[in-house]
Amino acid sequence: MVCRMDCARMRAVRLLVVLMLMSATAVLRADERQSVIVVVGAEGTPEYRQMFSEWTDRWQAAAKAGDADFAAVGRGQSDESSNDLQTLQTKVTDAISVKTDEPLWLVLIGHGTFDGRVARFNLRGPDLSADAAAELLATSQRPVAVINCASCSAPFISALSAPNRIVITGTKDGNQVQFTRFGGFLADAIANLDADIDRDGQTSLLEACLFSARRVEEYYKSDGRLATEHSLLDDNGDGKGVRAELFEGVRVRENVKDKTAVDGKLAKRWHLVRSEAERSLSPEHRMERDRLEEQLEQLRPLKAELSEAEYLGRLEDILLPLARLYETSADPPQANQQQPQ
Repeated sequence: MVCRMDCARMRAVRLLVVLMLMSATAVLRADERQSVIVVVGAEGTPEYRQMFSEWTDRWQAAAKAGDADFAAVGRGQSDESSNDLQTLQTKVTDAISVKTDEPLWLVLIGHGTFDGRVARFNLRGPDLSADAAAELLATSQRPVAVINCASCSAPFISALSAPNRIVITGTKDGNQVQFTRFGGFLADAIANLDADIDRDGQTSLLEACLFSARRVEEYYKSDGRLATEHSLLDDNGDGKGVRAELFEGVRVRENVKDKTAVDGKLAKRWHLVRSEAERSLSPEHRMERDRLEEQLEQLRPLKAELSEAEYLGRLEDILLPLARLYETSADPPQANQQQPQ
């Protein structure tokens, strides 16, 4: 009898959360916008120029759909005086000087090199080294994702890894020197609900990366070749990065012993194009939601150890605040601004 009452109570709580998600209205503060900077490297051939241009267009369309600021570096005609590194430094410096919880997405599309010591992203004019990129971002006032889609890009992880930062590379080490197709699949996936693995109405950066990595694998298999690229994701600051093979859906596979060391928790919360429910949340509410959802993830593996009543009680302690959070975010802005009588 008690079990049936507990189960009925939890079903009611879950229904309340769903209703709050459906009724929330989108409110985006004008001064709180995500920023996307796409850097197009030295193409080398007309074939790559066309390809990189198409990838950049997809990022621009995604930024527009997500109501994010967008800037591109390295597009258009070049001459002997072209210095895209200087332009990149200026745009990034301006973007990271804004103190906000809204993230900066820095996307590098092009070719890379690695001489055994220094990894570089090839630009028109001076190249961008991994260490120079780390120095450039050192004073950032906001969360940053660096997505280096180039060959030889893996060393950027050890150089750039930091708390509250996501680093994604197109290769697993500096010796994968062949052209990488990961960037094209990622540009397709970032705003595509086909990559929405957990079906919450939006595609996270983690989902886009996992989806793209599998598309890369399928591409090489269909072409009858061994893959010459394997992407990595680092978002826990340990400078190591993980591959898509460790995940089943958006969760770490059961056979992984130390799940706490696996990246993905931060990237799972990043969405360039947010759902209606997500847009209804202020950055502060989003942080609180993330905290509660982290508690939910920590509770999940304890289900077998706890009694049903205790598990449901802990679950309710998380879901009820979540429901109240969405209820608050759905209120009209003036509702909580009444003047004292």
